Amino acid sequence: MIISAADRLTGVKAYYFAQKLEDIRGMIAEGKDVINFGIGSPDLPPDESVIQELSDSAKGHSNHGYQAYKGIPELREEMANWYKSTYNVQLDAKDNILPMMGSKEGILHVTLAFVNPGDEVLVPNPGYPTYTSLTRLLGGKTCYYDLKESNNWYPDFDEIEKQDLSKVKIMWLNYPHMPTGAPARKDVFEQYIAFAKKHKILLCHDNPYSLVLNKQRPISILSLKGADEVAIEFNSFSKSHNMAGWRVGMFLGKKEYVDLALRVKSNIDSGMFKGIQEASIKALQLDNAWHQERNAIYAIRREWCYKILDLLGFEYNTSQEGLFVWAKPKADNAIQDIPAFIDKILAERHVFFTPGMIFGSNGEGFIRLSLCVPEDRMKKAYDRLNVTLQY
Repeated sequence: MIISAADRLTGVKAYYFAQKLEDIRGMIAEGKDVINFGIGSPDLPPDESVIQELSDSAKGHSNHGYQAYKGIPELREEMANWYKSTYNVQLDAKDNILPMMGSKEGILHVTLAFVNPGDEVLVPNPGYPTYTSLTRLLGGKTCYYDLKESNNWYPDFDEIEKQDLSKVKIMWLNYPHMPTGAPARKDVFEQYIAFAKKHKILLCHDNPYSLVLNKQRPISILSLKGADEVAIEFNSFSKSHNMAGWRVGMFLGKKEYVDLALRVKSNIDSGMFKGIQEASIKALQLDNAWHQERNAIYAIRREWCYKILDLLGFEYNTSQEGLFVWAKPKADNAIQDIPAFIDKILAERHVFFTPGMIFGSNGEGFIRLSLCVPEDRMKKAYDRLNVTLQY
């Protein structure tokens, strides 16, 4: 290179899956049939009506220009309707909702809007790696708070209180939790809200998994008393509506918070394609039967994940929600080195799992299996692994 990289890249690695998926593509190019349980990219399609709406809208000659940064009013109205019917949260479509190109974009925007260089950000360990990487890229300091199996992957606020919190601006949380599958709980949200009020911290709740294999009515942190003062929420169509590649999400909260995010967004992109917005309206209008049908497929796949984990001598909690299964070796299992085990089965059996350590130090010793693998492929993976492996 004729110039050096920006200092902000120091300590920031490429997203783990970017490199791993490239390795897997290389294996496939060599003729190896890799069964990938790694990434949570739904293989099921959106509803046919959603696809048809996109096609019809794309034929409209006037639909291909730049769109409003806040999205078309009809989409925001439908998002408000959906939040009311799904989460019992009343939102003003004009002031409390900002459509986004996926919630990952929202993580960038909220960090740009609120975090100055040197400010601190509380990030769950384990948690979504993007919370950490974007904080570092933008000059913030990541401070981790522990989520541990011994506390069912919920925070211990007495322990967090022992930290110096004077420089903390925002705090990330995510329930149903990725990667552990811990369900959302109102009492836990109440603790977060009280903590945020006490320390004047903005809570950023990432909520993409609440409709996937949920055992209760989906919960939004914004449904809790007092949350609107200290919390914003992200949601997306990626997992709940099988639209990961469409890049549709939403930023939800008080007008003051939405306006600051919009100030950032309007300087970064030029609005979402109108056809995607109109198709997203159709997606939000799908009835509960559609979601039940999707979850029925995932439930069968989860049973296959359990069979694979039983075969390999792993244990797991069956109360998990969301798109993954989180597991660890049983006490009498000979597996000691999880990354080495994963590399071994990838090389020898052409099956890939995600090592838990990529989500933080509290993920060490765990693996994560995605449900985004067709049932016949899961059966094939089981057969491949049903051979004695030397660890």
